[in-house]
Amino acid sequence: MQHTPPGHLRLALVTGAGGGMGTQICQRLARDGYRVISCDISADRARAAVKDLDGSHFWRAFDVSDEDQVDQTFNAIEKDLGSITAVVCAAGLLLFQPDGERPLIKTTSLDLWERSMSVNARGVFLCARAYIRHREARPVENGRFITFSSVAAQLGGYRSSASYIASKAAVLGLTKAMAREVSHMGITVNNIAPGLIDTEMLRSTVTSSGALQAAAEAIPLGRIGTSDEVAAAVGFLASPEAGYITGSVIDVNGGYRMQ
Repeated sequence: MQHTPPGHLRLALVTGAGGGMGTQICQRLARDGYRVISCDISADRARAAVKDLDGSHFWRAFDVSDEDQVDQTFNAIEKDLGSITAVVCAAGLLLFQPDGERPLIKTTSLDLWERSMSVNARGVFLCARAYIRHREARPVENGRFITFSSVAAQLGGYRSSASYIASKAAVLGLTKAMAREVSHMGITVNNIAPGLIDTEMLRSTVTSSGALQAAAEAIPLGRIGTSDEVAAAVGFLASPEAGYITGSVIDVNGGYRMQ
């Protein structure tokens, strides 16, 4: 039996909602009729992501890399707010050396490697596991699970660290595995692989506006992408119209990588 609480809109949980891209995703899903649950490790950032949205929306602060926090948050939401229809795993981090340089494999500490993996890959796994368990108990119509990788994982990266590249490559494989595992439940699982998008993360990898312009010139469309354009791809994948797309990777990169 499908579970939709009376009078309630479909729920969408967004991790990493406190970042510029995450906040735009929250705004897009709210415009598309979802009740949004903005999630971030920072309570202030999670709250800020939904404070100006029209309608009834919510926020939660938790660490996606912490098993207990993920399970407790999903359990509380399912109990208090209803069944989560869509999950967008946008939480991620890109770590550099203290001097701002990209760490090479030979100089990467185990701590840096583990921190990258714990948020970027383990966090997606923990959210996926919690979502699957709840959807088996209470199925929903048009279930959606959307993950985030990166063009860096597809090309090997240029300014990205090996730990970031590897963690985002792991997400690509997990996305396909999950898509097969939950297909019988009518849930689609897809990945978005952004290219160079104007975010805090991108600006942390370039040292000047000239470097940013040079990066833009290497893109066939001749510009850096926007968070709105990434959010639009999320909005489509979260919609009923995307019901026959699963296990796919949507490239939002201006032609930087073509396949």
